[in-house]
Amino acid sequence: MTSAPTELQSIAAYGASRWEPTGYGDLPRIPLIGQDDVVRLFDDLDLWDCWPLAHEDGRTVRHLDRQWWFFLSAPVFPDPVQRHGHARIRLLSFGSDGWRDHGNAFPDGFTPGSREWAGCCVLMDDGETVQHFFTAAGRHGEAQETFEQRMFLSVGRLTTNGPGEWWAPQEIFVADGTRYVCDRQDRGAPGLIKGFRDPAWLRDPATGKAHLLFTGSAAWSDHAFNGNIGIATFDGGNWILGDPLIEAIGVNNELERPHVIVRGGRYYLFWSTQTHTFAPESVAGPNGLYGAVADSLAGPWVPVNHGGLVAANPDAEPKQSYSWWVTGEGEVWSFVDYWGMEGRNTADHPELLRSNFGGTPAPRFTLHFEGNSVSIV
Repeated sequence: MTSAPTELQSIAAYGASRWEPTGYGDLPRIPLIGQDDVVRLFDDLDLWDCWPLAHEDGRTVRHLDRQWWFFLSAPVFPDPVQRHGHARIRLLSFGSDGWRDHGNAFPDGFTPGSREWAGCCVLMDDGETVQHFFTAAGRHGEAQETFEQRMFLSVGRLTTNGPGEWWAPQEIFVADGTRYVCDRQDRGAPGLIKGFRDPAWLRDPATGKAHLLFTGSAAWSDHAFNGNIGIATFDGGNWILGDPLIEAIGVNNELERPHVIVRGGRYYLFWSTQTHTFAPESVAGPNGLYGAVADSLAGPWVPVNHGGLVAANPDAEPKQSYSWWVTGEGEVWSFVDYWGMEGRNTADHPELLRSNFGGTPAPRFTLHFEGNSVSIV
């Protein structure tokens, strides 16, 4: 049984900036996704969360005149929710001739989880070494699927076939049970599990230090909705867990896939979330990309725009896309979720579970940055 937040639990802890929006304003919405926008790349695989091979400064790598993108992938199931229990990271490249498939990023049995969840991939400044950070969900060979999440690094190199030649993955840091929940989580459902996942690289231009941001859950609160955004810093040859940047206790359970873009000396922190992960007592926002801004990585972080909302699905199709990733160029990638629903839902229309799930890259759009404002171009 969870308890309501006490006064102590409700205020920002460990120096974290608190996200507590009172409203979200009237911003332009992501354009409606239509039939022509839903271009499946595979007949037998669904694709969703994606991230590029990027330079240390955040720019998207172009290698052999192509961009190199990683997607979570799974076989096509009657209910797409099943994909989370079978996720593998897949490598694709994108060039003037469109998409090319390069297969699973890692060999079978190579990673330590029962599934592979989202992360990031960085080409180091030597132009050859590649660091791939990712989430291992569950444990390899587990008899019963768990929702334990651990973060790993596999080092490889950039070859004529793209990033590859991976070394054995190493766990880079663990949840401390004080700032970040550490829980094997034998049961769970989308939106309800606790987070310790989604590592995202940042080389701070002000200090030169390397950091990883991640989706966390506040261990100092037992509120059912206790999402936060964590950070770890590479120091002395090790990744050192740091205090959370943002907490949303009593507001939201999942601040997913957080990452930072630096523009004009300011730091823009983005994350994705969904209406159903907001606490009942909070002001629920739409499925969308949210953000905060600060003058340094240490904060304090102030919500951009009004309430932190950057880009949301249109009211007519509130679940048409999800899991937004802002590249160093300010281009936003995501995947097509449930589109063309026309006011229907899958509970009343289970036949739409498969037919109206996109499982493919969504149309991209670009952001404009100006002070505390971030808008769709």
